[in-house]
Amino acid sequence: MAEWINPNLVPKRTLYTGEEIPCLGMGTFGSDRYTPGQISGAVAGALRCGYRMFDCAAVYGNEDQIGAVFAQAFAQGVVKREELFITSKVWNDMHGRGDVLLSCARTLRDLRLDYVDAFFVHWPFPNYHAPGCDGDSRNPDSKPFSAEEFMATWRQMERLHDMGLVRHIGMSSMTIPKLEAVLPLCRIKPTVIEMELHPCFQQPELYDYMVAHGIQPIGFCPIGSPARPDRDTMPDDIADTQVPEVVAVARAHGVHPAVICLKWAVQRGQIPIPFSVHENEYVSNLQCTTTDPLAEDEMVTLTTADRNCRLIKGQVFLWAGAADWHDLWDEEGTITK
Repeated sequence: MAEWINPNLVPKRTLYTGEEIPCLGMGTFGSDRYTPGQISGAVAGALRCGYRMFDCAAVYGNEDQIGAVFAQAFAQGVVKREELFITSKVWNDMHGRGDVLLSCARTLRDLRLDYVDAFFVHWPFPNYHAPGCDGDSRNPDSKPFSAEEFMATWRQMERLHDMGLVRHIGMSSMTIPKLEAVLPLCRIKPTVIEMELHPCFQQPELYDYMVAHGIQPIGFCPIGSPARPDRDTMPDDIADTQVPEVVAVARAHGVHPAVICLKWAVQRGQIPIPFSVHENEYVSNLQCTTTDPLAEDEMVTLTTADRNCRLIKGQVFLWAGAADWHDLWDEEGTITK
């Protein structure tokens, strides 16, 4: 059995609601590489070794198996429901009136829960692609971001919050122009926003914007997602665990560079959500939050590791007339009101 880590020793982040949540969670996206059984098995092991935050999503195709793990853990007294922070997301094909509520109902059924702690709009537009498609796939119905359409979806997210089915609502893969367009319209401000964050892609402007607005950043791909789908891998991608700055700090601490990526994330203030099905790795990921912190000068050194290397480019969501994936991130083009 994995070495048990006292969850009370894991540092916490305080949301604008005043609630404290763990500074590191476990991701569950791995459907391109691992079976639902392998992923749910890792969740079971992570629960026993001290994880208390889990990032799920309907599109990952494993919420029913993970729900069985949660139910068994509650029944066996491994953990109480109120000790966990469980998140999920509405997928792109379920935006709009009615479908958001249906998506949440399915997630609650599959996860065997009465509520989720946070529910995200997975991507800020309803552009859909078939599961497992290649990077050149395009849906002719895809279209640019629309603040009006996004807010129609957000109103349903707010309704879920009002109903008590979700305790917090969040966004994901946003940009400053998109947030500028929608935040003033929100009745309930997002508590958390997921964004790609790792040493080679630090997004300092967006990160600082969210912190200034009291929104907690949650970082996906925290070690550079070496097991990401092939469609999200390009020849000029940079591996975070191989850049000199990360390697040098790892050597000084006698640990794998992946551990340094996570220590940097936690000490910077975001919540990383690394994924692994391997017990030694997910145990190490959580342990690194409680021991051997990085020195201030090491944090400064890691700031210089930023290569502006976005790994999850989202090109499968592009619409007709878009130049390339940069348009998704408002590096070109405009926001539709």
